[in-house]
Formats: sequence, C-alpha cells, structure tokens
Amino acid sequence: MPSLSVIVNTSPLLYLFRAGQIEILRGLYEEVLAPPAVADELLAGSRVGVEVPRLAEYPWIRAAEVRGSAVLPAIVDLGRGEAEVIALGLERSGSLLILDDMLARRVAVLNGLRVTGTLGVLLRAKQRGILSAVGPTLHRLRDVGMWLNDDVCAWLLGQAGE
Repeated sequence: MPSLSVIVNTSPLLYLFRAGQIEILRGLYEEVLAPPAVADELLAGSRVGVEVPRLAEYPWIRAAEVRGSAVLPAIVDLGRGEAEVIALGLERSGSLLILDDMLARRVAVLNGLRVTGTLGVLLRAKQRGILSAVGPTLHRLRDVGMWLNDDVCAWLLGQAGE
C-alpha cells in the first residue's frame, strides 16, 4: 500500500522513466509532487530531443506550486528544480524529497528535511516487493546515462541482498 508524500526532482523522474521504472513511484508513494521548475526542465529537455516523461501522461504526478518563493534566492548554487523541491519540502513538513544532486541533498538535510534518491527508491521498491531485484534496474540506469560508480552499485546491491 502506498504511503508518504514525496516531492521529486527532475533527474529521478528522468532516469526512472528512461529505465522503464517510473511507475515505481506510483506504487510506493501516496502522493507524488513536482514543482513547476521540474516540469520546465523536462519540457526543455524534450525540446532538444531528450526522451523525457511527459508529466501530463502521469496524472498521479501532481504539479505543486511553491507558495513561499521568497526562500528561493537564498538557495544558492542549485538548479531551479532542486531549489523548488527544497522550498516545497520546507512548506510541506513530513514530505520526503527525492533528489540525486549531492549539494541539494546536503542543503535539504541541513534544513531538517528527509531525503532519498533514485537508488533509495529502488531499494524501497525491493523491500516492498514492487521489484524482485534492483540489479537489472541498476544496470539499466547506467545504460541510460546515470553516472554510478562501482562502489555505490556494490553498496546498493549489498543493501538489497543481491
């Protein structure tokens, strides 16, 4: 049974989509939110020929506006998508943020927010029985361009018992 509200950034959506696993989010989380900058980044990628998810085709991914945009200029050195994900997380206490960018994750944690990444989503999907194994998806993520070093892959496979 899905639980928890999540706010997702562009790269997890892009990589899960390209690996054929975007539906994992639907199975794991009660509510999946994406701020406007994430939709804009995906649209920009589409315009230059990158295969991206079209959010309108996933009605379970809801757009969520950042109400308190005054905090956005204070979130420096991050892309607009990461900044809006963090701002939404600050507005919606109890949410889980799905971010892959290490600086964004650090900023979120420093602000008391809960964070996971694409690999954390895979691990949770395995734990919940949505995926029987993370290995094939992990290899697919590498095939579609997600940079993952061997140590991270070995750690994830160990955590998954594979």
